[in-house]
Amino acid sequence: MLKTPPAAPITPAPRSPGHAEGVSNDQFRAALSRLAAGVVLLTAREASLDPDDAGAPPGEDAGMTATAFMSVSLDPPLVMVSLRNGSRMDDLLEEQPLWAVSLLSESQSHIAGRFAMKGRLSDRLLFEDIPYVRGEHTDAPLVGGALATLECRTQQRVVAGDHTLYIGHVLSAALPSAEGGPLMYFRGRYRGLG
Repeated sequence: MLKTPPAAPITPAPRSPGHAEGVSNDQFRAALSRLAAGVVLLTAREASLDPDDAGAPPGEDAGMTATAFMSVSLDPPLVMVSLRNGSRMDDLLEEQPLWAVSLLSESQSHIAGRFAMKGRLSDRLLFEDIPYVRGEHTDAPLVGGALATLECRTQQRVVAGDHTLYIGHVLSAALPSAEGGPLMYFRGRYRGLG
């Protein structure tokens, strides 16, 4: 009869301050940077400052690059995006239930980079030279040349740690461009699929 030697004990990862579970922010980021993700531009239109006054200035457009976006359900059609708590877009979507998503093509990395900048310009200037149309259901910008666009209404908000998950019911879907592949984010850089 063969005897199996005892298994070597498994050594847990060293614990880092502030994380009782044993993973540091840097370790977590490094591990998840190996997960390739599609890149979208999330957009919404702020409500007018005075919706009862036809002469009041309209609300501004807002946009944000996101990689934490996914399909949730086919019936009903649901998608989800994850937003950092307290970000401009989180604050806006807490008040405004209508939003849109443009799935960016590999030729649109400049758009992704523009809307992901820290200390960036105002949203009004960011949209200035980008071709877009307004969504019929949301009035939000839908980027021209995107591989697909979706218009959504928030169905549920779920606070999850330092982010909030917005689950949106898809009101419309379109395929404005059949050209090119998707824009991907992998190991801290925008890339094409190939």
